Formats: sequence, structure tokens, C-alpha cells
Amino acid sequence: MKVVIIGGGQVGTYMADLLERNKCGFTIVEEDRARVRKLREKYGEEHVVLGNGTSPTILESAGVEKADVVTCVTGYDEVNLVASTIAKFEFQAPRVIARVNNPRNSWLFNLGMGVDASVNQADIISHMVVEEMSMKSLMTLMQLSRGGYSIIQLTVQEDSSTVGKPIKDIKLPSSCLMIAIYRGETMLIPHGSTTIFPGDKIMLFSDSKAHEKLNELFGSTNV
Repeated sequence: MKVVIIGGGQVGTYMADLLERNKCGFTIVEEDRARVRKLREKYGEEHVVLGNGTSPTILESAGVEKADVVTCVTGYDEVNLVASTIAKFEFQAPRVIARVNNPRNSWLFNLGMGVDASVNQADIISHMVVEEMSMKSLMTLMQLSRGGYSIIQLTVQEDSSTVGKPIKDIKLPSSCLMIAIYRGETMLIPHGSTTIFPGDKIMLFSDSKAHEKLNELFGSTNV
């Protein structure tokens, strides 16, 4: 299996880690030179292409023509949408998956624009709010059928060691990814500079082995 990942940020790196552990082929396309250097140190030069994912030339050099899946997961909806369209209609990618950062743009990510499936992080937390799920402890929202992974939620306690820290300074287990934060009436898509506050409701994609560590980090005592 060959996957082209457009965007070498937190989401793209996490995907690359999973693919590497499962011995799948992948190439990351990233335009930030400093980030590219770190990615090449981690995965090797053959797995990282410097450039913008909206460039057909860059996509071609990343091997998009031979890709089974193209994932567009940058932090910019316009980049993800254009890259998806090019991958699907110019290179006939069998399957294109795109990340939606702003929920207002969800309607654009459809088959007509070359997107086979879109992932809207805010949608997940919205469903949680609508269904009035309990926020008092870490709990499983969705159990995946393979690999022991699930989507969980937890509440940051006042005495948590993470309070007041930006996410980039928190050592999350390598097998988990922060999806979204619900703070009062506001839903946030987490970034490295996002600061954690007491009472934040955090949703994560994680395997079961990381649950104990997450409880220790955020002060939750129930798995």
C-alpha cells in the first residue's frame, strides 16, 4: 500500500508513524523547510518531498500516480481542497481523504471536488455536545474495529500538570493524537501553541495502552 500525505504537521506525522509501524509505503509533502529537515531526519529523505501540495509537479515527484490513497491534512482548507481536486482528476488517485479545519467549509469537500471522504474534527465534538455525554471522566466515545484504537474524551483537572502549558510542551504518548478541545461554548482545533486550561474537555485518538498515561497527565482518575 502506498499513501501520499500532504501536510507534515501533527496529523500528517501521526499518520506517517502509523503507516511506518504497519510497514506501509508513504511520502509526505511539506512546504516548510524547517519541518522538512526534521521529517527527513525521522523518516529518511526518500519519504519526504519539499513543496506545496497544490503543485502538480510536486505531487508527481511524490509518486501520487502510484498512490493507493492521498490524504490532504494541512491546516489550510484551501490547500486541502485544491490538492484533493488535482490528485483525483489530474492523477486519478483511487481514494482521496481530506481534513476540514473550518466546519463552515465542509460543504465544499465532496465528490465533485475530488474528495472521497472528509474528516471534520469539529463535527466529532459537536455530536458529543448534542448527545449530552458526561464529561466527568475519561470515557470511550468510539471503539475502532482494528488495532485497539478508540476516540476518548477527558476533562482537565485543576491540579493537572498540563494546566497553563501549550500543547507543544506536553509529552503526549506517541500512540495518541489530540483531536479537539471544548472550552465552555467554544470548540477549538488544537495546535502546538494552544494552552491547556482547567475544565477543558479534550478528545483524543488513542490506543488503550496510553489511557493510564493520559489520566496521569490531565488529572483524570477514571478510565
